[in-house]
Amino acid sequence: MLNRIIGTALMSFLLAGCALQPSDSFSRRELNQSYRVEMGTVERVKNVPIQGTDSGVGTIGGGALGGIAGGAIGGGRGSSIASVVGVIGGLVIGNALESQVTQELGLELTVKLDNGQTALVIQAAEPSFQIGDRVRVLSGKDGKTRVTH
Repeated sequence: MLNRIIGTALMSFLLAGCALQPSDSFSRRELNQSYRVEMGTVERVKNVPIQGTDSGVGTIGGGALGGIAGGAIGGGRGSSIASVVGVIGGLVIGNALESQVTQELGLELTVKLDNGQTALVIQAAEPSFQIGDRVRVLSGKDGKTRVTH
């Protein structure tokens, strides 16, 4: 029982680090980079789900916990079979759990740029935007684009 609690707490802690960062914050690797800046007006804001991660943490953690739980059942050959079944079940459940826990709500933003073109950007839901907001569309050399106030 204690193993389950510790394993669940550890997996939750590790998965929390996979969350999307708000679109108005920058990672360390984005420091000292140049961005092309275009001004525009938000024409459409749509909530969209952002698929969860598949880093393998949930799969490995689930397999380990399933193996431990299965191994605790019975004795001898029955314990070995239960352990294998526990690992397989844990792998499947852990992968699905990681994907579900790390799913995020995002925004699909349609921006009418001042040059007449239209940009569509999908990003984290924070900060929020309203139709009519004047915004900056930042495009980096890495091909990543974000919308900021």
